[in-house]
Amino acid sequence: MSTVASAAVSAVPSLQFEQVTKLFPGVTALGGVSFAAHAGAVHGLLGENGAGKSTLLKILGGQYRPDGGRLLLNGVECKFQSAGDAIKAGIAVIHQELQYVAELTVAENVLLGRMPTRFGILDRAAARTLVAAQLAAIGVDLDPDARLADLSIAQRQMVEICKAIMQNAQVIAFDEPTSSLSHRETEILFRLVHRLRAEGRTLIYISHRLDELYELCDACTIFRDGRKIVTHPVMAEVSRERLISDMVGRELTDIYDYRPRPLGAERLRVRGMAGAKIEGSHDFVVRAGEVLGFFGLVGAGRSELLRLVYGADRRKSGTVELDGKVVDPSGPAAAIRAGIVLCPEDRKEQGILAHASVAENINISVRRLGLLGGLFLRHREEARRADEFIGRLRIKTPNRMQEIRLLSGGNQQKAILARWLAEPGMKVLILDEPTRGIDVGAKNEIYRIIHEVAERGCCVIVISSELPEVLGISDRVIVMREGRMSGELARADANERTVLGLALPDVATPEPVLRSIP
Repeated sequence: MSTVASAAVSAVPSLQFEQVTKLFPGVTALGGVSFAAHAGAVHGLLGENGAGKSTLLKILGGQYRPDGGRLLLNGVECKFQSAGDAIKAGIAVIHQELQYVAELTVAENVLLGRMPTRFGILDRAAARTLVAAQLAAIGVDLDPDARLADLSIAQRQMVEICKAIMQNAQVIAFDEPTSSLSHRETEILFRLVHRLRAEGRTLIYISHRLDELYELCDACTIFRDGRKIVTHPVMAEVSRERLISDMVGRELTDIYDYRPRPLGAERLRVRGMAGAKIEGSHDFVVRAGEVLGFFGLVGAGRSELLRLVYGADRRKSGTVELDGKVVDPSGPAAAIRAGIVLCPEDRKEQGILAHASVAENINISVRRLGLLGGLFLRHREEARRADEFIGRLRIKTPNRMQEIRLLSGGNQQKAILARWLAEPGMKVLILDEPTRGIDVGAKNEIYRIIHEVAERGCCVIVISSELPEVLGISDRVIVMREGRMSGELARADANERTVLGLALPDVATPEPVLRSIP
């Protein structure tokens, strides 16, 4: 069982999937999946990106209708026609790609479709009071009147969790809930999961972080290529090696695949960089062929600093030099022309063109270089380029014309990487949380790409909240704390204790990133 004793687990499953099948054009997303989950327990779902986990949750949440099989709640078959039907049946799904209305407030999002009224008029004061009380109860410090558009991804995630709690759902499914949460927010989530479990709810939990799964889950089911591979009824009795092997179908020894390499001359120099969201000014250097890791807690200023370098945000001051020459600071287009590219943290909002094809997403940047007469696209060349990178990066897609929104998160990330690898003049590759919400097999492939890019002489900057990842792939680590650089460590000197000591404010003896929560 998980590290905290559970409430009595029901003998009869409260949730059952029987031979559930879902087909998309050219793809069997789910092929006859069957397993059961019990009230008073947390059931983990594991598998590589594209294995079918999120598709299953969309069927559970009424967004998709299965093409075959049955879904049963407390032994009764359910046929949901919409997400509203699932909510009425007592099901809440917190998707990895968050479902919110950016221009509405926290209170309006939490109570969307259920806003209190008085004399037939929306009672916004009552809504604020209800949501403020719930936020306080779960330990989240958010203004109910704040617009979602003004919040961070982590804060938006907590709003979605609050919404599920307030629906009083008996079945709650979490899809990569901690992928964008800070350490403190993760602690809050863990407490909530333990509380809901003790109340007898049925919980489904998807995560690629094995520490979380061992911390929270009683049992787990593993998916691969749209099919159930195995259900382990007692999570604590399964080794990590067995879980990884079940997920990827092969043994993975060192997933980081670190490759020592000779470093070249100074390639990127940042001087006096300052902006509205970071404290003071910042200087750092990256050499050709180097992988530089940026670590810090969520909100430490890592993304904000590198967005200034890329020109995505306005600088107060600072210069960027490439190979000894100052780069035009006018914006991302100038940065790309100079050879600096960025894969953003928020794939959905800032990375992909959701309704465009995989081929268009790969080719969108280099189109400026390949227009016939400045007017017409080179379709044959674009098709060749797309097929080349789909093969090189092992992007799982039925074909190059598939809409990218239908791909898993990991395959979307690889398509964005392909976009920049297609840039002939790339010198600096900035990756912001490149493996957020991505399975261990896809992580291994992305690490391989990072090292290949470095071996070509590019410098790679990786921003990550996962300390093992930063330590595993970096030649050097810069740590940020509360908007400032707090330390810089060579690979040989970087370990968990030292890095956390620089990242955590006023902590003499840092605690592990994840720990048991009573």
